[in-house]
Amino acid sequence: MDRRKFIHSTAAASALLPLSVTAPPGKPDISLSVTGTRIAYHGKAFSEPARVLFVSDTHLWQSDAREDAFRRYSQRMAGAYNQTRHFQTGEITSPMEAFEKALEEGIKNHIDLLILGGDIFSYPSEAAVDWVLSRLKNYPVPYVYTTGNHDWHYEGMTGSSIHLRKEWTSQRLAAFFQGENPLIYSRDVKGIRFIIIDNSVYEILPEQLALFRQLIRTPLPVMLVMHIPMYVPGRPVNFGCGHPDWGAHSDTIYHIEKREPWRAGGHTPVTGEFHKLVFNTPGIIGVLAGHIHAQSLDFMNGTPQFVAAANANGAFLDVTFEPKA
Repeated sequence: MDRRKFIHSTAAASALLPLSVTAPPGKPDISLSVTGTRIAYHGKAFSEPARVLFVSDTHLWQSDAREDAFRRYSQRMAGAYNQTRHFQTGEITSPMEAFEKALEEGIKNHIDLLILGGDIFSYPSEAAVDWVLSRLKNYPVPYVYTTGNHDWHYEGMTGSSIHLRKEWTSQRLAAFFQGENPLIYSRDVKGIRFIIIDNSVYEILPEQLALFRQLIRTPLPVMLVMHIPMYVPGRPVNFGCGHPDWGAHSDTIYHIEKREPWRAGGHTPVTGEFHKLVFNTPGIIGVLAGHIHAQSLDFMNGTPQFVAAANANGAFLDVTFEPKA
């Protein structure tokens, strides 16, 4: 099944049933509930109410004459998400319409932070980048962004994923980081620390791990933002960050995406150490990710990981944090 069929077949089943959970011993005194795309945290860890909107996998694809020199690299993805169906209603929509409606939803709900969680673009199209920047220029809410594996990828270009990410992040996507380090940075919002880390190559680099260790040294509750979900037992290899079977032997679509295969020998020790830290640091109260195009919720060592369905189909996650009375 190709990815377009996958997104359509899973979108209708992506809404979660109502669920309530309390934190296990060692975690901050919090509880959370999940109803559809709404996640609600409550607890003494929160000093004041806060609300964020998590948007990923919009897969915008606009192009103009500036794209002519790159069309041989963008042809497949330029035609992948031109028309989509809304994940709830099944009505025809488009990535542009879905993204604008998400922005409107954020304003309507008085969010404190817009989180763009990667694959906002199907490839680093200048026209699409300009279109999004024009929407964000006067947006009345601060935003953060991390890249997804498509944002910086022109299919068929030579070079390693790490090299291509660095090149196209610098050339096309730098404005979205607003002066922050594209690999990892943090934003403190109403007593909550959001750590935004780029794992769009499925791996964590040593400099990212070193900065991550520093950023989690905080009395604030921490929400971790990334594009590719962290491995949780029972999940397939495309939940790839830290998956024990990740590597060249399990990479079945590199020829479709026209990129180098995942590394032989699997994950580096750095990525393994990062995985351990994520699920063994008491102050981390959750992970927000995308990539899979289907909504899911997993727990590992008491830490919840929320994966959003694709915004290309109109989906997003609406997350609130309320102090415990």
